[in-house]
Amino acid sequence: MKKGSWVNVFDWIWRVISANLCWIAFTILGLGVLGFFPSSVALFTIVRKWIRHDTDLSVWKTFKHVYVKEWKRTNGIGLVFYSIGLFLFVDIRIVMGIMTGVFSIFLLVFLYFVAFLFIMSIGYFFSIYVHYQLSTKEYIKQSFLFAVTSFGPTIWIGAGLLMVGMVMWKIPGLLLFISGVAPAYWMMRVCLSRFSKLERIANQPS
Repeated sequence: MKKGSWVNVFDWIWRVISANLCWIAFTILGLGVLGFFPSSVALFTIVRKWIRHDTDLSVWKTFKHVYVKEWKRTNGIGLVFYSIGLFLFVDIRIVMGIMTGVFSIFLLVFLYFVAFLFIMSIGYFFSIYVHYQLSTKEYIKQSFLFAVTSFGPTIWIGAGLLMVGMVMWKIPGLLLFISGVAPAYWMMRVCLSRFSKLERIANQPS
């Protein structure tokens, strides 16, 4: 490999590590709960630009700008997701701790399936948020609609996240370097493909 190629490889490694460290640092800065949504939106914004070949941006400046700009709105939306997640968690705990019998098993399976769709809707939210200009209500609505109706992409995203999780489980040292970037990259790439397909269908003459 030529010297220029090695420089390019190390440059990309540094970009990925920088973006991931920013995501971790700014999430912690927001005490986790208030930092996760704006940090993730900032990360998805950068990853989307990378995928679309906009690679000359400053990771730090871009991340900080998006984080500050979107902090209030994304945390408002995050509050909705947190509330739904808490509701599902409590329901699952109640079924596991109190109910018995065949019905409880079916109910538990159903709740876990809903929880899976809920987690997928959060991934869709970040991708939709950085790609489209919508109202707050529409962001939440479209996130759940994509999770429910986009069966193929949802399975692809779930499989990809499972693989990333397995890699980091085997090599915990990677958590510091790719724990946010790798899932964001995979989700954004799958979603951009889905968005492009839907936009082509919408633009076809009737």
